[in-house]
Amino acid sequence: MIAASAVAAIATAPADAADVNVIGLFPGKAVVTINRGSPRTLSVGQRTPEGILLVSVDSSSAVVEIEGKRERLEMGQHFESAEQTGARTSTTLAPDSRGHYLVDGAINGGHVRFMVDTGASSVALTAQDAQRLGINYRMGKQGIATIADGRRVLIYQVKLESVTVGAITLLNVDGSVQETGSMGVVLLGNTFLDRTELHREGANLTLTKRY
Repeated sequence: MIAASAVAAIATAPADAADVNVIGLFPGKAVVTINRGSPRTLSVGQRTPEGILLVSVDSSSAVVEIEGKRERLEMGQHFESAEQTGARTSTTLAPDSRGHYLVDGAINGGHVRFMVDTGASSVALTAQDAQRLGINYRMGKQGIATIADGRRVLIYQVKLESVTVGAITLLNVDGSVQETGSMGVVLLGNTFLDRTELHREGANLTLTKRY
């Protein structure tokens, strides 16, 4: 598996401009979001209902065809059309029966199950999650964190190339990996939440991207 930083490009169609965000690269495939929707995996040669064709991929970029024009999306690029610039992306979450906000999302293009946790300082993963996502967490800086039951545990500080929740994708998000124990979910902590505005309406929670 080849992990990739999120890269972005935009269609040049004057009317219905499309925002194409490539958040993961694999041999012959790319994980993309279109118009800030949910991540989906495309194979080379596959065209989406929006008319976007994945032409080719390599270890650092993808080539897409939009409205007959081809764009090479290099590692780390981010570009938005005039039609898309200034749009504030939001995602609304409903609580479960225990009042927790759980949502499917992605880290570095790989699927995860998040739980919103305003008490967590960062996006917190287990070692099992990190290994599945191809994150070499042991290269990160070591630290100590206090978890919910009061225990102090060893963590590794890592940089997550992309974190996607609903329609929101953020790049270069600080995360932490706990080597022992099992959480069952990835904690969506403040290194992500601080880059959004949180608004409650009834029981629902809306996250709006700041930057």
